[in-house]
Amino acid sequence: MDIRSFMNLDMLQHIQDSFSKATGVAAIAVDSQGQYLTRGSNFTDFCMKYTRNNPEGARRCQKCDTECKGTYFCHAGLMDFSSDIIVDGERVGAIIGGQVLPCEPEEEKFRSIARELGIPEDEYIYALRKVPVRSEEQIRAAASMLGEVVNQLVNLEYFKSLNSKKMAIFDEEMANAFETIKEIQNMTRSLQKCATMENILSINASVEAARAGAVGVGFAVLAKEIGQLSAEASGVYQNIYDSVESIRVSITKMSKVEL
Repeated sequence: MDIRSFMNLDMLQHIQDSFSKATGVAAIAVDSQGQYLTRGSNFTDFCMKYTRNNPEGARRCQKCDTECKGTYFCHAGLMDFSSDIIVDGERVGAIIGGQVLPCEPEEEKFRSIARELGIPEDEYIYALRKVPVRSEEQIRAAASMLGEVVNQLVNLEYFKSLNSKKMAIFDEEMANAFETIKEIQNMTRSLQKCATMENILSINASVEAARAGAVGVGFAVLAKEIGQLSAEASGVYQNIYDSVESIRVSITKMSKVEL
């Protein structure tokens, strides 16, 4: 299932941007293949310009991205999160982010990381000082809230799209049903006319048989039977017509129901 086929990505971007602006927590949405659905919100230079832009730093970040779930501490000491987007039991993507410190950083620890990665220490520390600081409880609560909001939004859009498709099919089949009903009614009317003609012919045959006297007795009996059958057939055709008309009325009422 491709989330792009039913999700308004501008709406998702708006929710994500608002979340990051309110909390200071970075966020971005990806599809089931890890391809970006939205632009990153509140991404930090510490992570993007320095850590992830460094070969060894990128390798460590990718390991965290692949192996870590929920809210967790990344290799660089920041808190990140990953929350799956589930639609109808299927994982269609994830909302990921974080890049937040759970407490004031110990600069010497990060200088050590900078030396390991071969990043200029002072630049790394300068970028570190711009990273938002939130309590671990706040970070976990924010990540959980964003995950729930995004899942509710995506599922709402999915079912709106699904219902829209169902209604389009319903309207098409409704039109087909009306056309079929019209055809059945036309054929029934034709059969009723045939039955009427048969009845007239049986009456004429009975008159001619009476004129023939004894010679026409057998023919008169046959003409009488044909007349009875045509009368019965006419009644059956009328019942079919009335039943079909009842179906047409019911379908018309259904088509006018507003959801």
